[in-house]
This record gives sequence, C-alpha cells and structure tokens, in this order.
Amino acid sequence: MQLNDLIARLDDLLQPARFADYCPNGLQVQGRAEVRHVVSGVTASEALIDAAIAEGADAILVHHGYFWKGENPVVTGMKRRRLGKLLAHDISLLAYHLPLDAHPQLGNNAQLALRLGLLREGPLFPLDSRAVGDVGTLPETMTAAALAAHIGAVLGRAPLHIDAGGRDIRRLAWCTGGAQGFIEQAVAMGVDAYLSGEISEPTVHTARESGVHYFALGHHASERYGVQALGDWCAREFGLTHRFIDIDNPA
Repeated sequence: MQLNDLIARLDDLLQPARFADYCPNGLQVQGRAEVRHVVSGVTASEALIDAAIAEGADAILVHHGYFWKGENPVVTGMKRRRLGKLLAHDISLLAYHLPLDAHPQLGNNAQLALRLGLLREGPLFPLDSRAVGDVGTLPETMTAAALAAHIGAVLGRAPLHIDAGGRDIRRLAWCTGGAQGFIEQAVAMGVDAYLSGEISEPTVHTARESGVHYFALGHHASERYGVQALGDWCAREFGLTHRFIDIDNPA
C-alpha cells in the first residue's frame, strides 16, 4: 500500500482535524513510499524503533509520537538518535493522540471498556463532541475491592485505588492516560467511581471529599489497546502485516 493512501485512510477514519491537540496527528516522519509491514506501540521510544527495525517494518504507528507543544525543538541527544534511526532505515512514523483516544470503536477508551466489560452510556463531556472520556455502568454492582481485582487481572497491573468511603460501584466514568484532572467532571456526572491512567496529589483529596472512588490504572497500561486495534484494522482493511510491540512502562 502507498504511504500517502494509508495516511489518507487513517485521517478519514480518525478525523484529526476535529481536535485541538498538543501535537501533530498523522504522518510525523516520512519513510519509504510503500508500506507492507506495520509495527505499533504506545510510544515512539528508541526501544520501539529498534524493535521495528529488527522486524523490518515500513512504518511505526503510535499513540504518543513527537513534536509536542512547548518542547525544545533542537534536534540533539535522545531526539537526534530517534529521528536518525527512523531516517536511516526509511521508516515512517504515524502518531494519533486525541483522535485515537476518542474513536468510538478503535479508541483507547472504547477498547479499555471492551476489555473491562464496561457498558457505555455516553460521553464524559456531553456538551463537547471533541472531548474524550466516557460514562457507563458495570454489568452488575461490585465492591471497590472486587473492581480493583478485576482491573488488575485484565490489565496485568494492580491499580492504585483511592477509597471513597466503602460505597459499592455500579455507575462509573473513565478516561485513559493523563486525565486525572477530569475527576471533577466525573463527580458532576454522579458516578460511583472514576478510572484514569495517572494520578496527581489533588486527585486524592477530590476523590475522598467527593465520595467517588478513584482508580489509577497506569498511563501506559490504560493506553495499550487503541493502537493495537488500529493496527489490526489496518491489517484487515489493507492486507498489511501488523505486530504490536509492548515496551514495558510502569508509569
């Protein structure tokens, strides 16, 4: 498949122009014109690039790419090594951040819900179609301890649970990654619990004082699934080969 055609199809699927994002979405580094084999991963780290080179990949598809707003634009050190390897091996880098969080089937939040068995009712921000995050229910009421055990079993990582006073959980909200700041919106939506990737110091107090359980799943652990689903979609739609490579990250 031609690289330009792949980009056009992914842009049509994910509609990045809808989002005011912190980075460019789509093609970030241009490689060879034809794509046969795609490697996907959460973040375009040097370890992922090395693995993609060993795999003979034509393109790397990630959630966390490069060129974030406010970063130092100088190409030195870590940035030089990463870009140098991509360019030397003629490998393209494609990255989709908020568009991949938001996609209703392939996105991080949709895929997390699928794995945890969460039943989506609607968006976390009902008045903003560009926002990310969801509200829904568990199939049945669970204790906080039971939900923590379920999350740990599915993700292979025990979540950090901030207890909200022993209430059971049926209705909950979730947003993957660094969305701990959305807990106040989750509280406003009247949920029993809020799930995200990261936690900050104020998150603890908001959870305790609002009576809403908080579960920090880990940024990486909560966002492994959208890019896998997107890579698998590319394989099905275009006849490409795809392999997801998980570079472990405890954060």
